[in-house]
Amino acid sequence: MVLTTLYTRYVASPRSQELVLRLGLLALIWLYAFSVRLFSVLRYESVIHEFDPYFNYRSTIKLVSEGFHEFWNWFDSDSWYPLGRVIGGTVYPGIMITAAAMYKMLTTVTAWVQLRDVCVLTGPFFAGNTALVAYLFGKELKDTGTGLVAAALMAIVPGYISRSVAGSFDNEAVAIFALLLTFYLFVRATRLGTVSSAALAAFGYLYMAASWGAYVFISNLIPMYVLVMIAIRRYHRRLYVAYTTFWAIGGLLAMQVRFIGSNHVTSHELLAFNVVWLGLQAWELLMWLRARTTPAQFAQAITTAITVAVSLVVGGVVLLTLTGKMTPWTGRFWTLLDPTYAKKYIPIIASVSEHQPTTWSTYVFDVHVLVFTAPAGFYYSFKHLNDAQIFLLTFALAAIYFSGIMIRLMLVAAPAFVLLGSLAISHILDVYCADLWETQTAGSTDAVEAATAAAGPALKKSKSKSLSKGSAAAGPMPY
Repeated sequence: MVLTTLYTRYVASPRSQELVLRLGLLALIWLYAFSVRLFSVLRYESVIHEFDPYFNYRSTIKLVSEGFHEFWNWFDSDSWYPLGRVIGGTVYPGIMITAAAMYKMLTTVTAWVQLRDVCVLTGPFFAGNTALVAYLFGKELKDTGTGLVAAALMAIVPGYISRSVAGSFDNEAVAIFALLLTFYLFVRATRLGTVSSAALAAFGYLYMAASWGAYVFISNLIPMYVLVMIAIRRYHRRLYVAYTTFWAIGGLLAMQVRFIGSNHVTSHELLAFNVVWLGLQAWELLMWLRARTTPAQFAQAITTAITVAVSLVVGGVVLLTLTGKMTPWTGRFWTLLDPTYAKKYIPIIASVSEHQPTTWSTYVFDVHVLVFTAPAGFYYSFKHLNDAQIFLLTFALAAIYFSGIMIRLMLVAAPAFVLLGSLAISHILDVYCADLWETQTAGSTDAVEAATAAAGPALKKSKSKSLSKGSAAAGPMPY
């Protein structure tokens, strides 16, 4: 009896079956994302590709064999020969620490593995994890169906496969996972409006800052999102809690990365990240004063606050720049704002192949059919506007714009295309499947009614006979 009840409640119920099916699909998507990136290993052998991945592999060997302290203070005389290189102050150590942690974990559970194989398979492993994060992000945007479509697309989008194949032990192998994870956690924190959820987003930001220099993209996109929310009058207290907590904890954590340090506060590239935080504090202070002053006093307070704030920010930036305390924008950053800057002033940056402008054919090769589904995703997002959709629109517009200037940033634009495409595809499937279900239901109902109408006289006759027989057997009715 107990087993029957448990089976009926937890196994035979549609909700349980849907959960098992969804988990099975996610497991298959993760496995496919991992497997499709193993071509080089299956075709040739387990080997590290290219120069930068091999340098990361050498650094990971140092980290595993001699410990974190020696790695953090290691002077590598073989790199940048004959000058050498101070490793702790010139690298983003995220991928080395990740591979070393996975190797230690596997050896702890008595799994016999080589460090080289762990490094070779780091990219495919995190590609599967990125697909799972895409599922969570898609679910946050719309529903579980959108999440499944986003996970499937993230597993196979060529723009991401090119940087996460087996043997490509480079920063991007884990950085896209950290990028998408940070965005998802921040959108979730904006919805919940709790300090704990924003703190989780800050730890995702730490992983991104420790892994890749494109953490600056996050540091500027999230303030841009806050400004957009203010401009369209959708600003709320939950967004204030999320951003303030993210700024405080995320900034402190990112400064622990030696290569970043105090630049997280003094760099021009992170000026928006800090100025928007100051602006939010001033706005909340004004809202507090508004409830406690007359309209005339409040208007005077606004005028004074704007004048003082602008003077302090502009004066502080100018003073720090003139005294050399604030680091200027880099050549790559200027190139993103002005595509002709590198050709005019820093030809060596313009000469790098991955810094060239993106052609239309590259979009087709890197995102395939998502080029055509992304506009439909834009339409759906504008039609069903909410906080998560606004963040996706901000992310997609910024990523697509920057990807057109520098071909390397197609890697950042690929997740945006995936999320937009998943919205469009899942909405089309919802509409079609709903119509198909209604058609099947209507057809089955019509068939039942037709069969009932055709067998009507026979059914009535049989019913009358059975009633007469039952009456004769039972005798006269009691009334």
